[in-house]
Amino acid sequence: MRPPIPKLADYGISPTHGFLPEVLPLTRLPDPYYNKWEAISANLQALILSKRLRGVVDRLPVLSTIGLEHDAEWRRAYSLLSFMAHGYIWGGDSPSDRLPPAIAVPLLKVSQHLEVPPVATYAAVCLWNFKPLFMDEDIDNLENLASLSTFTGSIDESWFYLVSVAMEARGAPIIPLMLAAIAAARENDATTVTRCLNTFAERLDDLTALLQRMHESCDPFIFYNRIRPFLAGSKNMAEAGLPNGVIYEDGSGTEPYRQYAGGSNAQSSLIQFFDVVLGIEHRPTGEKPSRAPESERGRTPAPKHNFIMEMRRYMPGPHARFLGDVQAVANIRDFVESHRKNQPLCLAYDACLSMLSNLRDKHIAIVTRYIVLPSREVRARSRSRSPEATRRKVNLATASRQPQGIAYDARGAAAAKQGTEKQSNLKGTGGTALISFLKQARDETGEPAIEQWAHRFMSRQIRTEGAGDFFAGKEGEGAGHTEEVEVAGLAGTWTMDDDVGGICNY
Repeated sequence: MRPPIPKLADYGISPTHGFLPEVLPLTRLPDPYYNKWEAISANLQALILSKRLRGVVDRLPVLSTIGLEHDAEWRRAYSLLSFMAHGYIWGGDSPSDRLPPAIAVPLLKVSQHLEVPPVATYAAVCLWNFKPLFMDEDIDNLENLASLSTFTGSIDESWFYLVSVAMEARGAPIIPLMLAAIAAARENDATTVTRCLNTFAERLDDLTALLQRMHESCDPFIFYNRIRPFLAGSKNMAEAGLPNGVIYEDGSGTEPYRQYAGGSNAQSSLIQFFDVVLGIEHRPTGEKPSRAPESERGRTPAPKHNFIMEMRRYMPGPHARFLGDVQAVANIRDFVESHRKNQPLCLAYDACLSMLSNLRDKHIAIVTRYIVLPSREVRARSRSRSPEATRRKVNLATASRQPQGIAYDARGAAAAKQGTEKQSNLKGTGGTALISFLKQARDETGEPAIEQWAHRFMSRQIRTEGAGDFFAGKEGEGAGHTEEVEVAGLAGTWTMDDDVGGICNY
């Protein structure tokens, strides 16, 4: 017996807002008991700037979560505490490896209730951290959105979060649309499936247009050096000053160190939904496509430790379960492959793959501009400084150039350090170089294409101007060398092709 098609209401997913909450996020907790949290949030940027946040939090009493009633209140508390936690950890001259009970105790309880890790996830900074400026206008309009909390108070930081919010809102109708397509495929209704796929492709083009607006109000220098450090997690962050992770103090005195990845767009359930419903499968970074017969390709389950799969642990529990249940009923790819003579159907399916591949191309360009190029500038500046000046303060922007993503393979890193394994061979959990990961994910998007022209179109190599020029030098020398940059947290995984992951893995 075939499993039933998931119902959105069973997972708290809105047919109009998608993975954004049906009830808009609260701008303030209604119970005055939590005024202390709200006061710190309202002054978070000033407290970080003056380096007084840790002192204020250390004097804060441990507040109970018993006053939180509705889901919207739990989400607001989670977002508040997550921002406070990351501000506390990264808001000093050196990171703190301990979270005091005033943050740790309620954050652990709230996280358990919402089925999310006690860290600033994509849900904390994007999904549950926005408000519309005008209630009678749509929330997929960037000009109608504002962030509730930020670390820096900058327009750049708000815009960075809000682009993702607008994309979530604009892409929300795709969810019920493609569930209807799955139902139609079960009934052998090719006309309905084709219509759904055509609409899906058009909506993907809208998402690409939104993503390309990132540069309008988010400056790469400010993002890389001012915003990104606060989004880092505590896993594989030895270079940044957290060799063991962070202790969440609960008063017992026996608390272990905990390690979590920072917020990442790879934690967006929407983009993973696109992959699942279209039958796109991602391999560990560096692994080549299977040589199995075409009829058997793509039928093996996704690797259990693949970075993209690992990111589901950082999604709200119901959202992650929804993706798993959709994966169990996804049939669009099989349906299209069994109707190869239906040209409109095949064209519609290939159009979706092409549009999603294009979205990931734009994402790679953004990662290059916001992460790769600034990281090179940081390294160039650091070379001109004396060792003493460099050691005065931990610079997370520089330190996190080292492999620190959640999927980072420590054993592979040790081998590389000893010269026994090259960085390009690291694979498995997806913790190799950022750009390599994103490009492979982009290439994998086009693999299920039906028509040969679609395969050629999505696998084409764009020739860069001057390639092969005598003055450019030999391949692999000088300017022709491509530097792989590995970074952690939301900033590191924001693009789709870097080995560390993509924030939404666009």
